[in-house]
Amino acid sequence: MNTSELDYDLPGRLIAQEGLADRASARLLVLDRRREALAHRQVRDLGEYLAAGDCLVLNDSRVIPARFSCRRQRGGRIEGLFLQATAEGDWLALLKNGGRVRIGERMALARAGGLVEAGAPVLKAVQRGERGVWRLRAEGQGDYLRVLEEYGRTPLPPYIRRSSETDDAADRERYQTVYARAPGSVAAPTAGLHFTEELLQELRGRGVGLARLTLHVGLGTFQSVTTERVEDHPMHSEAYHLGEVDAALINEALAAGGRVVAAGSTSVRTLETVAREGRVEAGTGWTKLLMAPGYEFRIVGGVLTNFHLPRTTLLALACAFGGRERVLAAYREAVRLEYRFYSYGDAMLIL
Repeated sequence: MNTSELDYDLPGRLIAQEGLADRASARLLVLDRRREALAHRQVRDLGEYLAAGDCLVLNDSRVIPARFSCRRQRGGRIEGLFLQATAEGDWLALLKNGGRVRIGERMALARAGGLVEAGAPVLKAVQRGERGVWRLRAEGQGDYLRVLEEYGRTPLPPYIRRSSETDDAADRERYQTVYARAPGSVAAPTAGLHFTEELLQELRGRGVGLARLTLHVGLGTFQSVTTERVEDHPMHSEAYHLGEVDAALINEALAAGGRVVAAGSTSVRTLETVAREGRVEAGTGWTKLLMAPGYEFRIVGGVLTNFHLPRTTLLALACAFGGRERVLAAYREAVRLEYRFYSYGDAMLIL
C-alpha cells in the first residue's frame, strides 16, 4: 500500500483539545461494512450494536506521567520523555535539546514551572543511543514510578496544547481510562477514554463479556509512516500481556459464535498477535505486528477506535479492517459534520 493513500484533509479546529466531561457523550460514527452504511450515535449507545455473547476487549494499561524537566548544573533546562526502565533500573528517555548534554552530566529533576528543590532527584547521563534515546541513571531514588508520580507530567501528544505545564491535574484524570490498572504506557489507549463505569455495567447487563489485556503504548504509536510503502515502515515494539482467565472469556465467545470487539488499535494488535488457529493464547511478549489493507483478521470481529492522524499505522489498521475507501469516506463525512478528532476526540465503531 502506498503511504500517500493514507492522506486526508483535516481543519485544525477539529483537533480536540479537551476531553468531554461526560466521557460516554462523545459522538460515535458507526460503519457497517456489510450494509455499506453509516450511522451517527453516541458512545453511550454502544450496547445497541453488541449482542449477548459478544466479547468486548479492553486494554487496561495505565498512562504514567512520563514528561519531566531537568536543570543542568550550568543552569539550562532540559525537557524529557521517559520511555521505559531497563532491567538495571536506568531510565531510557528522549531529551529535547539533548545535544547539549554530556556523558556523565548530572541533572536535577524540576517540578512543574522549572522549580528545583534542595534534595531533588538527580539523573546522570550515562549513554546516548539511537534516535536520540538517552540512558539516564536515577541516583539513589529507587522506583521510577514513584519519582515520576511526584515530578512527572501527563504525556499529552504534541497536537494537544496547554498554556501552562502546572495545570496538569485535569489531564492526569482525563487522559486515563476508568479501568486503567497496569502502569507502563506513555500514551493513552484512546478508544478506552470514552468508557464510564455505568456504560461498562450496562454492557454486562446486556450479556456482553468484558475481557482485559495489557499493551503498554509506546511513543511509536503516533509516528508517521515515512516510507513510500506502508509495509516497509519499521514498526515499533510494544509489550503485551493476556492472562489465562481473559483468554478463556475470549475463546468462549469465539466458540459460541460471538464477536470479539476490540476497544482500540492496541487491543486489536494484541489479539491478532496471540491468535492461534482461531483461538487466542494467553501469554506475555512483545508485538511488532503491522496491519494494512490485505491483512486477514483471525480474531477481531469489530473495532471501536478514535479518528487517527494521516499517514500513521493506526489509520492503516483501521483501513485494513474497514476497507480503505469506506474508512476514508467515513472520515470525510466526520469532517463535514465536524466530529472531534484524535486522542480527546470522538469515536468510530467498525462492524
